[in-house]
Amino acid sequence: MSRTTDTTAEARTALRICPLCEATCGLTLTIEGTRVTRARGDRDDVFSKGFICPKGASFGQADGDPDRLRTPLVREDGELREATWEEAFDAVAAGLRPVVETHGPNAVGVVLGNPNVHTMAGALYPTVLLAGLGTRSIFTASTVDQMPKHVSSGLLYGDANAIPVPDLDRTDHLLLLGANPLESNGSLCTAADFPGKLKALKARGGTLTVVDPRRTRTAQLADRHVAVRPGTDALLLAAMAHVLFEEKLADLGELAPHVLGADELAAAVQDFTPEAVADACDVDADTIRALARELAAAPTAAVYGRIGSCTVPHGTLASWLVDVLNILTGNLDRPGGALFPLSATDRTPRPAGPGHGFQLGRWRSRVSGHPEAKGEVPLSALAEEIDTATDEGTPVRAVIAVAANPVLSAPDGDRLDKALGSLDFMVSVDPYLNETSRHADVILPPPPPSQAPHFDFAFNTFAVRNQVRYSPAAVPLEDGRMPETEILARLVLAATGMHGADPSAVDAMVVDQTLGKAVKEAHSPVHGRDPRELAAALTGDTGPERRLDMMLRLGPYGDGFGVRPDGLNLARLLAHPHGIDLGPLQPRLPQPLKTRSGKVELLPQPIADDLPRLRQALRERQDGLVLVGRRHLRSNNSWLHNVPALTGGTNRCTLHLHPDDAERLGIADGDAVRVKGAGGEVTAPVEVTDGIRRGVVSLPHGWGHDRPGTRMSHAALDPGVNVNQLLDGSQLDPLSGNAVLNGVPVDIAPAGTTL
Repeated sequence: MSRTTDTTAEARTALRICPLCEATCGLTLTIEGTRVTRARGDRDDVFSKGFICPKGASFGQADGDPDRLRTPLVREDGELREATWEEAFDAVAAGLRPVVETHGPNAVGVVLGNPNVHTMAGALYPTVLLAGLGTRSIFTASTVDQMPKHVSSGLLYGDANAIPVPDLDRTDHLLLLGANPLESNGSLCTAADFPGKLKALKARGGTLTVVDPRRTRTAQLADRHVAVRPGTDALLLAAMAHVLFEEKLADLGELAPHVLGADELAAAVQDFTPEAVADACDVDADTIRALARELAAAPTAAVYGRIGSCTVPHGTLASWLVDVLNILTGNLDRPGGALFPLSATDRTPRPAGPGHGFQLGRWRSRVSGHPEAKGEVPLSALAEEIDTATDEGTPVRAVIAVAANPVLSAPDGDRLDKALGSLDFMVSVDPYLNETSRHADVILPPPPPSQAPHFDFAFNTFAVRNQVRYSPAAVPLEDGRMPETEILARLVLAATGMHGADPSAVDAMVVDQTLGKAVKEAHSPVHGRDPRELAAALTGDTGPERRLDMMLRLGPYGDGFGVRPDGLNLARLLAHPHGIDLGPLQPRLPQPLKTRSGKVELLPQPIADDLPRLRQALRERQDGLVLVGRRHLRSNNSWLHNVPALTGGTNRCTLHLHPDDAERLGIADGDAVRVKGAGGEVTAPVEVTDGIRRGVVSLPHGWGHDRPGTRMSHAALDPGVNVNQLLDGSQLDPLSGNAVLNGVPVDIAPAGTTL
């Protein structure tokens, strides 16, 4: 199929990679005029092979949502009004630059939301913005989601982005913790048709084990479901590691030359016997031993943990122990185990050898002194960084929010809501007037996804099979719209004192800097060449396409600007609209390692220093009700509740409660109950179900669309409640700064009664 193919005079089809979750499935869109009227799976897509979920099938409704903003909004006399793009960027420059010049760059907070990694613009420009501003007030969705995995990978491998993924197509044994890919489609593990891959695992005689306090759809598919007590994943995994050492089941195999610290690790987990952790985890010792033995006995195996094991008090330790188990069983970096993907836009692999390592706490947040992790401070600290004065510098006085809705996604949205209202200036890049953007002085709306090109820079680095795909815009840009790439380029210029310059200058600067560095690197395919000559050879209709062409050519599969004639470049990628398959994941060690030793460091000092806190948890037990979140297949955080096709049915904001707990509390199915936590309380309808273990309740995240001043008409019809309002933001994983969202104590009572 060509880039777009006419089928009738009235309708045509176009290919598009779905941007609505991490699975990155290929879609075939039917387009009538400029409207997407149908979306189906692209059977020829090299990665997804025709798989589609309800989100992808609803692409047209999401794309054509009438509540999407079409023009910029600028605040005047306290009210938002429609404005031209020129007026909007004039206002951005006038609002941001005085804050920087008066108070310094740290007075500008930059908040990056999850949707950034689903767009080309979000991948290419925020790093340029941050470098140009020079601010340390950086907050992203990573610290309410995945930061523990980045930190544990940084400490183990020296690179926070070196995250191994399970080899789903070849493994014999898969252990999942805190993950429900039949609903989420996977996360930090990009796999189109994750459900199909799990069913194929079982069909070839493999074993699926799921550790989760809920009997999720994924758990229902499992050979073994372990209903662990929320928040105790690290204890369970430490006990499994103990068994591997105690019973002499640990076998690093071919990993042995690349690993340091096995003996020290054995001593560190000595106290975490199955009998010692059983009561805290509410998992009997025999089951824990069986989990370890089964993992060790499998011909190949992979352990995979996700948000349920990250958003807990020991999230970094749990993420570290996931990889520890893969290493101790010899399953890291081997087919059927957990391997490091190699994306087409990764930098040319450098020769193996020691690197600079990974550091935590290079600076601390101004108010609570939270240590920096991966260049960020916790999103939970955003409100206090705005509303609290200290002797340590100026509070955040201006915010740049790009595809972010922290009023719903961060703890204690009420406090943050008030704090955002006190800012000197705020600019939001967002297609909606939502719970966060309603505070902005300027809203810059990107066009709908059908009118934008798409390349998965981030998700290809987590893909379970190496491949590369690019989707040009399926629909021409409407009059009055501005490409998101240009919006962010102009935002960079306005924020860094270059307002009015040609936005193409941003892309040209990045190209010049990247090529100038590449020609000086001895391992680069363009070492010693003229960067101006290389820049002149780039192809593409736009600056972003030229940057993509450059990254492909410099990447591990690239043509090296003519060095490898059969290598990748943009022209070759455009000639393969269904993508190019680059093959299964391959062993890569020791090349990905950037630790100071050049080896996998099994027991990094920050991990060792945090283990006493885990030992203390052996003596702690939460006897009251605790809260966990949950994910819906037809949702993605707070994004999609304004799409009618994706709401209703099972996608409802209800409190799941076990029948025994319901009977004890005198609560019936459908009753309204009050739920109270450290950060506040909400009222929600109850759904009594034995799909959750006793002592645990569950509310989905992303809801709470009931604040005034928004423009999300369908979401407001059934707003639900904001589960994060139950949190006060004080509970964080100390190593990563990640918010503790699961295993949180709550009280519940029938509505109308006293808590």
